[in-house]
This record gives sequence, structure tokens and C-alpha cells, in this order.
Amino acid sequence: MTLTELRYLVALSEASHFRKAADACNVSQPTLSIAIKKLEDELGVSLFERARHKVSPTPIGERIVAQARTILQEINNLVSLAEQGKDPLGSVLSVGAIFTVGPYLFPRLVPRIKQLAPDMPMYIEESFTADLRVKLSRGALDAIFVALPFTEPEVVTRPLFDEPFVVLLHEDHELAAASAIDPGELSRHKVLLMGEGHCFRDQVLEACSGLQESIAEHNSRDHTIVEGSSLETLKHMVASGMGITVLPESAASTALYSDGELVVRPFTDPAPFRTIALAWRVSYPRHQAIDILAEALKD
Repeated sequence: MTLTELRYLVALSEASHFRKAADACNVSQPTLSIAIKKLEDELGVSLFERARHKVSPTPIGERIVAQARTILQEINNLVSLAEQGKDPLGSVLSVGAIFTVGPYLFPRLVPRIKQLAPDMPMYIEESFTADLRVKLSRGALDAIFVALPFTEPEVVTRPLFDEPFVVLLHEDHELAAASAIDPGELSRHKVLLMGEGHCFRDQVLEACSGLQESIAEHNSRDHTIVEGSSLETLKHMVASGMGITVLPESAASTALYSDGELVVRPFTDPAPFRTIALAWRVSYPRHQAIDILAEALKD
């Protein structure tokens, strides 16, 4: 049994297809197929059920794949430990962030990180919380920026900052005259939200009573919920007069629009907010790199 065979095993489990798994491993399909068959013969069990268009792990195969992931992760930790002995800030740091944090955090964070650790390359990825969770646990990412609550076995979280929510409106909207807006007011208006799967959508629905009922009813044109693919898309939709939206404060810049075209209003106290945290695996050995991330953000 070799580490290469274990990597092929995990790749096939994730791809559910021999050719796709082979492509992911940069080998030919026969090479991967022979390695999997050799591993099955050595272990004396069938690891996969082979259908015409799909491959899926057997019950024992699922358990063996999970153990293979653990072994490969420990190997990665061993390599990281060796790199740390040379220079803990000299190898690539892979960092992820949810879609509603990354575009507003990284442009300010990365230059500061480069000042603190000029020789540390960075890989950056934006995705949904669920995807980041999986990649963090599997070692594909070293650390992630997420909104709390966030719990995952063998993962540490460090709260970094609280960020209030604000309301973005067109200058002609009736609520633009208010100095602050009660969250309950939003259910009477056309509200633009992120699509399903974005945790910020869930946070807004929880903070603004009545919006969830508006989604369920769909009875009144005034209460229509329109969904966008990003916070920037929502801002464009507000500018075009399609409705109002709720944003985290970091995303509320209106610099790209004509003077006064869009206005930002706070919520009445107690204003809703989210807590952004840094999460990393308990076993991650490059503690200095994590400290650099936290220090750069604090700066």
C-alpha cells in the first residue's frame, strides 16, 4: 500500500468517476484503475461499487476512504512541520473566505500580510461556508474567514470583529428620509437578498422579522423578495430602483455610483450584526502563519 494509492482512492471517492479522478491526479485512467484494484486485492475487500456512469464507495469503502484522508492529512502535517523547521512563513498559506467577506477583506488584508511576511506566498479562495468547511477539514485550506456560529470537530475559531448591518436604498426611496431604520420595517418593502446557500441571507432573515413570512407568502408585489448572486449585484439592483437591501457595513461603499444616488442608513438600536472569525484545524502546525493573519487584520 502506498500514499499514491491512497490519494487515488480519495480522488475516486470525490469524483465518483474513474476518468475524472484520473484527470484530477494527472495520470491515465488505466493507471488509476490498476492502482485501485491492487489496493482492493491487498485489503481483500471491494472498496467501490462500479456502475456504468458512476462509481460509489461500498460501506467499508467509505470507512477506508475516511481513514485514507486522515493519513494523507497527517502526511501533509508532517511536511508542514518540516517546512516550519526551515521557515514557518516561507511556504504557501491557503486562505478561504465566505463570499460576503472576501471581496471587502482581502484587498486590505493581503498588502498588510505581505508587509509582515514578505516571503510567504498566499492562495486565496472565496466560497460558501459549507464548501470552506469541507476544504478546511480535508486540508485543502489552511484557514478560513467565516461568520459565527461555526462549529467543526478539531477546528479552532478565533472571533475577530463584529460588523453591523446597514440598509442600502435609492435616494428616492421613502425610507431614505429616516435617520435609522427599524428591522421590522423591511417586511413592508421589496427587499433584495442573497440567494440560497449564503449564510448572510440567513442572518438577514433572522435579524429582520417578517421577511421570512414575506418569502413564504409571495402574495403582495410590495413584499417580493428578489435574489442576487453577490452583494455587488444587489447594490446594482438597488441603483436601478428594484428595491432595497441589507449589507454588512464593509460592503456598503457607494463610491462607484453618482453622488447621492444611493444612501446608507443604520438600523435602530440594538442594530443587527455578525461576528467574523478565523478558523483553522487544531493540528495545523504553522501557528506563526495564523498569528500573522490575525495581526494583519487587527492592524
